[in-house]
Amino acid sequence: MSDTILRLTFFLSILIILIMAEILLPKKKRIHNRKDRWITNGLITLINTASVNIVHIAIPLIAIVAAVDVSNGKMGLFNIINFPIWIEIILTVIILDFIIWGQHLLSHKIPFVWRFHRMHHTDRDLDVTTAVRFHPFEIIFSMFIKITSIYILGASAIAVIIFEIMLNGMAMFNHANLRIPFRIENILRKFIVTPDLHRIHHSIYIDEHNKNFGFSLSIWDKIFKCYLDQPRDGHKDMKLGLKWQNDKPTKLGWSLWIPFKKL
Repeated sequence: MSDTILRLTFFLSILIILIMAEILLPKKKRIHNRKDRWITNGLITLINTASVNIVHIAIPLIAIVAAVDVSNGKMGLFNIINFPIWIEIILTVIILDFIIWGQHLLSHKIPFVWRFHRMHHTDRDLDVTTAVRFHPFEIIFSMFIKITSIYILGASAIAVIIFEIMLNGMAMFNHANLRIPFRIENILRKFIVTPDLHRIHHSIYIDEHNKNFGFSLSIWDKIFKCYLDQPRDGHKDMKLGLKWQNDKPTKLGWSLWIPFKKL
């Protein structure tokens, strides 16, 4: 089974499980119906997949050279320091998670990058499909950061596959419109990013959506003082999205064009 099939299998399995969980244990009442949002977010996912595949074909020669060097053991931290594979996997997951956290933080702090990232934040309902609602240009940008990081680390294929499965699974989990019992939620958030924690990041209030940048591990926000425990309006009453927006996030064209709008 190829790594692509493996990741797709995990993605679809987690997606189906979380959709069923959202139906049985919803946290917030929806503003828009599922059909409009899911069609738009699904089409965005297909466009992103096509974009990444095109970029894979057009990857610069330097990346190919780096990949050859990594495979030959001539490049990357883990090819210089020979850790046991289980230590390499743990370190790869932790380091890449921190890099993704840092990229997410910068996407809010750098105005040009925010123009693309804000498409993700225009979803007025938060559910498992929001986890794949990213602008194609942001996906390509993120892919290059990830590839560069992998080459610098010299990470093995198995470590990267495990990280990708964890990242995709956690992104769907913490975007899910899911009601988790308080005691379980309180334990989980000590280690990982829960739906309640990440929902705060999608608040209409700027001071709240500039908190809780993590996707998997909650430790980075705590270390760098970006952690917010609860939203000011409470989870059931809080408004999601951006203050200025209307109902157009359910439209594909509007969503893809938002980085080029003057707001």
